Amino acid sequence: MRIGKLFVAVALTFALGAGLAQAKIPAAPMDDAARAKAEEAKAKSAEAAKKEAELLAKAQDRTAERYKKGQGKTAPAANGAKPVAKK
Repeated sequence: MRIGKLFVAVALTFALGAGLAQAKIPAAPMDDAARAKAEEAKAKSAEAAKKEAELLAKAQDRTAERYKKGQGKTAPAANGAKPVAKK
């Protein structure tokens, strides 16, 4: 029984120590040059994300157009309905 209590005490101490070891250290305050550099990097990142989103939208539009063009070439419906003519 004594070994069990010792094991629990050691495990509890280890768990509390691990939690304290992973505590977050506050960031140092930035000077003006570092703050300007961070803002520039943030703006550059936002511009890249915007450009990437536009490219993705164009690719999705092209894919949707190809899909829509391919839909007109399918076989007639199996239930006997006539295919609708596209204008």
